[in-house]
Amino acid sequence: MKDMVEELPGLAKVRARFIEMLADRQARIAEHALNAWDGETLEDINGNLEAAKAILHQIAGTAGSLGFAELGSAARECEAEVIAHLEGPDADLAICPGEIVHHMDLFVKQCEETLREAA
Repeated sequence: MKDMVEELPGLAKVRARFIEMLADRQARIAEHALNAWDGETLEDINGNLEAAKAILHQIAGTAGSLGFAELGSAARECEAEVIAHLEGPDADLAICPGEIVHHMDLFVKQCEETLREAA
C-alpha cells in the first residue's frame, strides 16, 4: 500500500504535512493523557480524555489513506477505548483508567517510531 500511496500525484506533500502534524499531535496526546491521569476533578479527567480522543480521531481518519495503516488502527483502538470509558458506567466518576493511559503511551511510542522511519 505504501508504494501505491507514494505514486499518487501530490500525495507526497500531504504525507509530509501529516508527519509534521504527527509530532505535535503526539505531544498533545501525551500531555492530555498525563493531565487526565493527574486530574482531580471529573471535568479535568474527562476534558483531557475528550481532547485526546479528538486528536486520535483525526489521526485514525487520515493515517490509513496515507500509508500508515498500523498507526491508523492503533489510533482507532485508543479512541474506541476512550469512548467506551466516557460512555460507560464510570464516566461520572473522577477516575482515569490506567489501561487508557498505558495504551495512549504505547500509541505515543508508535508515533515516535513512525516519525523516525519517515525521517
